Amino acid sequence: MSATTTTMPPTPLLQGALPPLPAWRRKLRRLLGHRGLMIGAAVLAVIVLAAIFAPLLAPHDPFDQDVTARLIPPVWQAQGSWEHILGTDKLGRDYFSRLIYGARVSLTIGLAAALISGLIGTTLGVLAGYFGGRTDAVISYLITTRLAMPVVLVALAMASLVGGSLKVVIVLLGLLLWDRFAVVTRSATQQLRDAEFIAAAKAIGASTPYILLREILPNIMGALIVVVTLEMAHAILLEATLSFLGLGVQPPTPSWGLMVAEGKTYMFFKPWVIVIPGVALALLVLAINLVGDGLRDVNAPDGRN
Repeated sequence: MSATTTTMPPTPLLQGALPPLPAWRRKLRRLLGHRGLMIGAAVLAVIVLAAIFAPLLAPHDPFDQDVTARLIPPVWQAQGSWEHILGTDKLGRDYFSRLIYGARVSLTIGLAAALISGLIGTTLGVLAGYFGGRTDAVISYLITTRLAMPVVLVALAMASLVGGSLKVVIVLLGLLLWDRFAVVTRSATQQLRDAEFIAAAKAIGASTPYILLREILPNIMGALIVVVTLEMAHAILLEATLSFLGLGVQPPTPSWGLMVAEGKTYMFFKPWVIVIPGVALALLVLAINLVGDGLRDVNAPDGRN
């Protein structure tokens, strides 16, 4: 009786035996798989592109006035016209053109204010977290003092004293929104200052500025990017608030907050004059917040909160 030989099926490769994906591919997969981040990035990209190419997209000059064509409704209403897709304001200026140019103002103020406040807050936070002791105590006192000051009231008081303008709003918000940067970078630096690579840099004789700029700062950049997005949204809302109250960007500069303020007289009869810039402002802030939350989730160790 001959022995029968049985052929074993080929053993499939175990999942653990597969080569691990590179770090950049894992990060890219997390980015593309985060629905909120993708939606926010898409909306933000549309607004940014519209602001950049505003001279090409705007059908009219945003400053041209025509009182004979004032308060024309948007195209989807009965008396609307394709010449003015989103209608005109109380001075006959094209609303679509002013909306596109208003995106430039909001993005400029948000980005510039976030950069100024980020420079101040990051510097203070890194110094407090790295040196500790009296330096930490003094900077923590400054952070506590700043947190005790209501941003809106201080901004209103300063703007009323100095006078509202684009530059004043940028500088004012930049000097008021640094506290979150300081808190985040202080905490992150405290976690890194006793790490092995910091001790190794000290052992080879690296200077303190080198350690702060080349070792600590790159390792907290992920947290800083998230804070930048959040403070951009905060600055845009504060600018709209100041402009609405007449202490921010001054006419005839197209600003979404100013457009809402100019249209509040007609809100019961021509509601679109405040709905259109209000929706644009809400979409921009929502998109920036979605991008910030998505970056936070992607940079988390497990890709979640």
